[in-house]
Amino acid sequence: MELFLLIAVVVVVIIGIVLLSGYTKMKRLEDLERRRAALIAKYRDPQIVDKIMQQMFWQGQSQEQLLDSLGRPADIDQKVMKTKVKEIWKYNHMGANRFGLRITIENKVVVGWDQKD
Repeated sequence: MELFLLIAVVVVVIIGIVLLSGYTKMKRLEDLERRRAALIAKYRDPQIVDKIMQQMFWQGQSQEQLLDSLGRPADIDQKVMKTKVKEIWKYNHMGANRFGLRITIENKVVVGWDQKD
Protein backbone atom coordinates (compact mmCIF):
# COMPACT_ATOMS: atom_id res chain seq x y z
CA MET A 1 0.00 0.00 0.00
CA GLU A 2 2.81 2.45 0.87
CA LEU A 3 4.60 1.65 -2.37
CA PHE A 4 1.42 2.32 -4.33
CA LEU A 5 0.98 5.67 -2.55
CA LEU A 6 4.60 6.64 -3.25
CA ILE A 7 4.23 5.76 -6.93
CA ALA A 8 0.98 7.77 -7.13
CA VAL A 9 2.67 10.83 -5.57
CA VAL A 10 5.62 10.57 -7.98
CA VAL A 11 3.26 10.29 -10.97
CA VAL A 12 1.26 13.32 -9.82
CA VAL A 13 4.46 15.35 -9.36
CA ILE A 14 5.72 14.36 -12.82
CA ILE A 15 2.40 15.27 -14.42
CA GLY A 16 2.46 18.60 -12.59
CA ILE A 17 5.97 19.34 -13.86
CA VAL A 18 5.03 18.44 -17.44
CA LEU A 19 1.89 20.60 -17.32
CA LEU A 20 3.76 23.53 -15.79
CA SER A 21 6.51 23.23 -18.40
CA GLY A 22 3.92 23.25 -21.20
CA TYR A 23 2.18 26.25 -19.66
CA THR A 24 5.49 28.11 -19.36
CA LYS A 25 6.35 27.45 -23.01
CA MET A 26 2.88 28.51 -24.13
CA LYS A 27 3.12 31.70 -22.04
CA ARG A 28 6.54 32.47 -23.53
CA LEU A 29 5.17 32.02 -27.07
CA GLU A 30 2.22 34.28 -26.29
CA ASP A 31 4.59 36.93 -24.93
CA LEU A 32 6.73 36.74 -28.09
CA GLU A 33 3.65 37.00 -30.31
CA ARG A 34 2.43 40.03 -28.34
CA ARG A 35 5.85 41.68 -28.58
CA ARG A 36 6.04 41.01 -32.32
CA ALA A 37 2.57 42.51 -32.87
CA ALA A 38 3.54 45.62 -30.89
CA LEU A 39 6.76 46.01 -32.91
CA ILE A 40 4.87 45.58 -36.22
CA ALA A 41 2.46 48.31 -35.12
CA LYS A 42 5.39 50.53 -34.13
CA TYR A 43 7.67 50.08 -37.17
CA ARG A 44 5.28 48.76 -39.87
CA ASP A 45 8.13 46.75 -41.42
CA PRO A 46 8.25 42.95 -40.88
CA GLN A 47 11.93 42.76 -41.94
CA ILE A 48 13.00 45.27 -39.30
CA VAL A 49 10.84 43.51 -36.71
CA ASP A 50 12.45 40.15 -37.60
CA LYS A 51 15.91 41.65 -37.01
CA ILE A 52 14.84 43.20 -33.72
CA MET A 53 13.28 39.92 -32.54
CA GLN A 54 16.60 38.19 -33.29
CA GLN A 55 18.43 40.85 -31.23
CA MET A 56 20.39 42.04 -34.25
CA PHE A 57 21.99 45.45 -34.83
CA TRP A 58 23.05 47.07 -38.09
CA GLN A 59 24.37 50.29 -39.62
CA GLY A 60 21.56 52.76 -40.16
CA GLN A 61 19.50 51.31 -37.32
CA SER A 62 17.78 53.97 -35.24
CA GLN A 63 18.59 54.40 -31.58
CA GLU A 64 15.02 53.38 -30.71
CA GLN A 65 15.29 50.20 -32.80
CA LEU A 66 18.56 49.37 -31.02
CA LEU A 67 16.84 49.78 -27.65
CA ASP A 68 14.06 47.43 -28.78
CA SER A 69 16.65 44.95 -30.06
CA LEU A 70 19.27 44.84 -27.28
CA GLY A 71 17.68 46.78 -24.44
CA ARG A 72 19.35 49.46 -22.35
CA PRO A 73 23.16 49.50 -22.45
CA ALA A 74 25.23 48.95 -19.32
CA ASP A 75 26.95 52.31 -19.90
CA ILE A 76 26.96 55.21 -22.37
CA ASP A 77 29.77 57.61 -23.29
CA GLN A 78 28.57 60.81 -24.98
CA LYS A 79 30.37 63.58 -26.88
CA VAL A 80 28.48 66.64 -28.06
CA MET A 81 30.13 68.38 -31.00
CA LYS A 82 29.10 71.32 -33.16
CA THR A 83 27.49 69.22 -35.89
CA LYS A 84 26.66 65.93 -34.19
CA VAL A 85 26.14 64.00 -30.99
CA LYS A 86 28.27 60.86 -30.75
CA GLU A 87 27.50 58.12 -28.25
CA ILE A 88 29.13 54.80 -27.48
CA TRP A 89 26.62 52.33 -26.06
CA LYS A 90 28.33 49.58 -24.08
CA TYR A 91 26.90 46.07 -23.63
CA ASN A 92 28.10 42.81 -22.04
CA HIS A 93 30.09 44.21 -19.10
CA MET A 94 33.22 42.07 -18.63
CA GLY A 95 35.15 43.98 -15.97
CA ALA A 96 36.50 47.42 -15.14
CA ASN A 97 35.57 49.48 -18.22
CA ARG A 98 35.67 46.33 -20.35
CA PHE A 99 32.67 45.50 -22.50
CA GLY A 100 32.05 42.76 -25.04
CA LEU A 101 30.15 45.09 -27.36
CA ARG A 102 30.44 48.83 -28.03
CA ILE A 103 28.01 50.35 -30.51
CA THR A 104 28.72 53.80 -31.96
CA ILE A 105 25.72 56.06 -32.53
CA GLU A 106 25.83 59.44 -34.27
CA ASN A 107 22.77 61.66 -34.24
CA LYS A 108 20.62 58.75 -33.01
CA VAL A 109 21.69 56.33 -35.80
CA VAL A 110 24.02 53.32 -35.50
CA VAL A 111 27.20 53.94 -37.53
CA GLY A 112 29.45 51.10 -36.31
CA TRP A 113 30.47 48.74 -33.51
CA ASP A 114 33.32 46.87 -31.89
CA GLN A 115 32.55 43.36 -30.70
CA LYS A 116 34.87 41.13 -28.69
CA ASP A 117 34.56 37.36 -28.94
